Amino acid sequence: MTEETPIRLGYVGLGNIGGPMAGSLAAWPGGLTVFDLSEEAIAKVVDKGAKAAGSLAELASAADIIGICVLNDEQVRSVVTGADGLLSTARPGTIITVHSTIGPDTAIDLAKQCAERDVILLDAPISGGAMGAASGRLAIMVGGPRDAYEKLKEPFRLTSDMLVHAGAEVGAGTKMKLARNLLHFISFTATTEAARLAEAAGLDITKLGRVVRHTDAITGGAGAIMLRETTATLDADDPWYGIFTGVRTLGEKDLSLALALADDLGVDLPLGQIALRELAPGLGVPHLEGETA
Repeated sequence: MTEETPIRLGYVGLGNIGGPMAGSLAAWPGGLTVFDLSEEAIAKVVDKGAKAAGSLAELASAADIIGICVLNDEQVRSVVTGADGLLSTARPGTIITVHSTIGPDTAIDLAKQCAERDVILLDAPISGGAMGAASGRLAIMVGGPRDAYEKLKEPFRLTSDMLVHAGAEVGAGTKMKLARNLLHFISFTATTEAARLAEAAGLDITKLGRVVRHTDAITGGAGAIMLRETTATLDADDPWYGIFTGVRTLGEKDLSLALALADDLGVDLPLGQIALRELAPGLGVPHLEGETA
């Protein structure tokens, strides 16, 4: 890759997320070469201007930055290091970005194997799902050397409106994605508790869902409180202290009322109980000795 030679892109895995992502990347001036086991999936991206490779080895020989979006760790390993995989023909300086959600250790191990061939592997998991991929609004969290991350910025603007350097070590992107999805799926579980409470109270839970989506779009949902640079307990003179004690007061009041309603209706809300207990210390504003929630 030089200033005189346009960067050539490659992409492996053209499923519900990889397909739309590659479809956006097909507009890149340096060109895009794709590979997938599904001829139908390949055809959709070729129709948008991409070239089809007959094998992983053929793709690697024709690309400088190669994205991978397959199912799991085993498939990622096979694509990168398997017989006739990307490493069989990738030239020194090639950058491989793994968009699949895999274990951090898998990314670290593959990066070491790639480094032996002077190939750079970055873990670059994505958030935003198929809708984000289709609209070009994915968040991509990249772990690895900063200089390699910088080379992704221009081409990835076609598919992402939030590219984040999660850390200088490979694995940092995956760790950030796992933390993000921890929140995602715990909130899904909490949603089922809220639905059970509303249903037991005789409410229309689809209308509740409309209210949740409406207000989260305004307030930012759970991400709205992710403002601090540390999870440590806040000092009383910290600028955030007053804000988070206010959040604590409101949250504990509303959680207590919801749990009291659940008791009246005979609905078990284990996450609600945990939330009431852990909200204050989690926010960094635990109650002083003798105080109660």
